[in-house]
Amino acid sequence: MEQRYQSFSDFYPFYLSQHQDRTCRRLHVIGSTMVLAVLLWAIGTQTWSGLWLLPLVGYGFAWVGHFRFERNRPATFTYPLYSLMGDWVMYWQTLTGKLPF
Repeated sequence: MEQRYQSFSDFYPFYLSQHQDRTCRRLHVIGSTMVLAVLLWAIGTQTWSGLWLLPLVGYGFAWVGHFRFERNRPATFTYPLYSLMGDWVMYWQTLTGKLPF
């Protein structure tokens, strides 16, 4: 039976275990950076219709990383909120050098 996580602090070690492949993590960082760029572009130009690109670039890069390189099922299918939080924590930890890029 699959474990159900009741807190993000319990979930995050599992999340990291699903991102051991360096290419998968790099694709997550690229996708997250593009999400921020698209968001800033949409706000800066008030092109609100461009916001539909956010899940496409964010999940697109991440899912390629999971299916092609990590060869696992993205945790977002089971834990969408915790996975979103985990992605941004992992992104920050990568940018600050806590996790290798």
